[in-house]
Amino acid sequence: MKTRLKEESVILVSVVKWIVLATIVGIIVGLSTTMFVSSLNWGAVLVNQYPLYFLLMPAGFLLSAIIIKYIFPAAEGHGGNSVIEAIHKRSGKIQAIAVPVEFLRTFVTLTSGGSAGKEGPSAQIGAGLASIFADFLRFEGADRRKLVICGISGGFASVFGTPLAGAIFGMEVLLVGSIRYDVLLPSFVAGIISYQVSSWLGLTYFYHPITFVPVFSEAFFVKVIIAGVFFGIASFIFVEVLRLGKKVSSNLKIPLELKAVLGGLLLVGITYAAGREYLGLGLDTIQAALEGKDVPWHAFLLKSVFTSVTLSFGGHGGIGTPIFYVGATAGSLLSKIINVDPAMLSAIGFVSLLAGAANTPIAASIMAIELFGPEIAPYAAVSCVISFVITGHRSAYPSQILAVKKSSSLDVSLGDELGNLNPEYRQREKSLLGAVRHLWELTGKVKNKK
Repeated sequence: MKTRLKEESVILVSVVKWIVLATIVGIIVGLSTTMFVSSLNWGAVLVNQYPLYFLLMPAGFLLSAIIIKYIFPAAEGHGGNSVIEAIHKRSGKIQAIAVPVEFLRTFVTLTSGGSAGKEGPSAQIGAGLASIFADFLRFEGADRRKLVICGISGGFASVFGTPLAGAIFGMEVLLVGSIRYDVLLPSFVAGIISYQVSSWLGLTYFYHPITFVPVFSEAFFVKVIIAGVFFGIASFIFVEVLRLGKKVSSNLKIPLELKAVLGGLLLVGITYAAGREYLGLGLDTIQAALEGKDVPWHAFLLKSVFTSVTLSFGGHGGIGTPIFYVGATAGSLLSKIINVDPAMLSAIGFVSLLAGAANTPIAASIMAIELFGPEIAPYAAVSCVISFVITGHRSAYPSQILAVKKSSSLDVSLGDELGNLNPEYRQREKSLLGAVRHLWELTGKVKNKK
């Protein structure tokens, strides 16, 4: 009886402790996200007054590259991936200087026209502030990681405008195929509080309930399955284009400053040829796709290229908004091919690309409900899971740890970072192809004996 009371007392104290701590982190992150996003909005309004503002990209990339090279080299890589790496390799320890550096580099990149997102930096800033709070409390080990994960969840929740999906995303994005249930309560509290604080401070969010969803039929369900496969392929392309950009950049044996200028000049040239729709966050194009309006069929491909060049050649930012852009525009394209309402398919693509490129099918499915309404949820969930599987063992966040294989027929090492996995996997002998090959070899041996 004593042991039972002791256990209940300890759990009660732990629950109260983490509710209080997560609430404090949520307030801090809500304030920081509001300041960060408001600054980005102010910068966008300022430069949009000048049609040729994208000519500043070489200078913006150069400034971002100088900051990362001479001020804080440890902050290399996009915001979301950096904070995942900090959780896995440094127990959530993030240097305080990472917060202003993340803010400044992202602001310079997006304001000059670079293609990146605001979600990763928001999570990085939130995690950095949570790490500072953990230093103040002298937390180490598991408690520090918990607190920093609360900062990640709060950052995603307040910048997405989706408190539940954002909180789940902050946990699900760490491990492919697994969620840390020990952080579930504080993450939800931090996400909800952060979102509420940002809303109270006047930060507005995008919501677009889908009013037209076809009545269920076998033919429509098949189209949803086809859509999931297509979005998985689009996610595959997006991740591989990001990887290609990094490879090309690393193979160029020139100073980082020169790479930044060359990358900016390249995007300036493409912008002159293709238009300004692929610059910055691209929210207008996302909005157009979700309203069922026509967008260029190649928009999802060009956005992938713009984002890859930006993040590989000195620019900085997250990849959440580019993922949404690619998903929404890919859905618009597919809707014309399989004859489905473009607004609905763009909404499904919006979340399906997140499921595939970030390996977060649960968070993406919940996001579909929070952004687009419950009517679309069953179809979005099916598409999200298919996209997640089709993308394979790769990710836009290469520091993710693989916890579950997406196919038992692939010989993949669990516990490795996705960025360290070879895209070419050796098939196990117990797979169907291995079994057929083994049977063929045995047949040949029998014939030789005869």
